[in-house]
Amino acid sequence: MTKVAWVRHGSTPWNKEKRAQGSSDIPLDEEGKADARKLAERLHKETWDVLYSSPLKRAKQTAAFISEKVGLDIQFDSRIVEASGGQIEGTTEPERIEKWGEDWRSLDLSIETPESVVSRGMAFMDDVLRKHAGKKVIVVSHGALISHLLRELDSENVRDEHMKNTSLSEVHLREEQWFCDRFNCTIHLD
Repeated sequence: MTKVAWVRHGSTPWNKEKRAQGSSDIPLDEEGKADARKLAERLHKETWDVLYSSPLKRAKQTAAFISEKVGLDIQFDSRIVEASGGQIEGTTEPERIEKWGEDWRSLDLSIETPESVVSRGMAFMDDVLRKHAGKKVIVVSHGALISHLLRELDSENVRDEHMKNTSLSEVHLREEQWFCDRFNCTIHLD
């Protein structure tokens, strides 16, 4: 059975400041590194076959901790980068309201659409299934991409909630259908 564990990267300074990150290349903060180490320790308790990561620093750094602990080389794939935030990247909600007004979400600010995010995420999943059928795969990515993609794969079992930093969500392929058996789990931080 093919199993894919989706991991959101550890925390960054912009996470703490509630700034839109999108495709901006922000590194982990110290808490993010510590949490990524805890996650790596959790993943070390299982056997994994493949490790993928977004090439953005925050995901790459998280994947490096996992790679070291589980003994897998990291394969980078640009299709699993975060949804582009367009002109809002680097801004907070109050800054967006000040700059574009209360209705900023209705403006064309070059923000990537959910459909675009799902399209590239599904293309990635198709390749994973083709190359690694029956394997256990870890994918380190970003909150919006993971959230949109998991809802596309299994809308019945995936809640519409904020993805926590270093959260683990697992999907399994059974009878040609993806099922999310674990969602947004951070027990390694408790």
